[in-house]
Amino acid sequence: MRRTRSSTSDAFQRLAGSALPEWSVVEGAACERRLRPGEALFLAGERKPFVFVVNEGIVKMVYETPNGDSWVKGFAESGVCFASVAALEEDGLTSFSSYAVVESCIHQIDYRVLLRLAGQHIAWQRAIANALKFYGQRKERREMELLTLSPEDRYIRFMHDNPELVAALRQSDIASYIRVTPVALSRIKSRLGKQGDQ
Repeated sequence: MRRTRSSTSDAFQRLAGSALPEWSVVEGAACERRLRPGEALFLAGERKPFVFVVNEGIVKMVYETPNGDSWVKGFAESGVCFASVAALEEDGLTSFSSYAVVESCIHQIDYRVLLRLAGQHIAWQRAIANALKFYGQRKERREMELLTLSPEDRYIRFMHDNPELVAALRQSDIASYIRVTPVALSRIKSRLGKQGDQ
């Protein structure tokens, strides 16, 4: 997989659609995290009132059940910012865990710093509003796929929409994301392979 690198300023400026004032405040509040493959960025149930920006690598977000099952909620690639929305509330806790898929570099920024900037500057208000809008759009699409598409159709769509991401993922992560077992995913791939041979 080709390694791409982005910057925190690029990610926020894309959200704002313009340059952002007082960027030095964000730089001063940002903490760089470097993770090895499989290393946790955070675990469910932690106080993490932060926005995370993936500058390099891939992070997977995972819901984990008390009986040990886990399901991939989504992925964040280079140039994408994300957060546990539940953890951004006062005294909130993260509702999912996140792990590096490959070696990753992530900036961690205190959400309260971003809110203060949004209270002073329209461009920062726009950046945060767009981040929440895009989050809502992704969430709605994810719900639609899970509720209306067959596992096979979910797999086809995921492969079509994420060719570069797929190259870095384990099959178990893809299976978890489309909500099937690895064995069921193997059967889906076998069926699709046979159809392609006809």
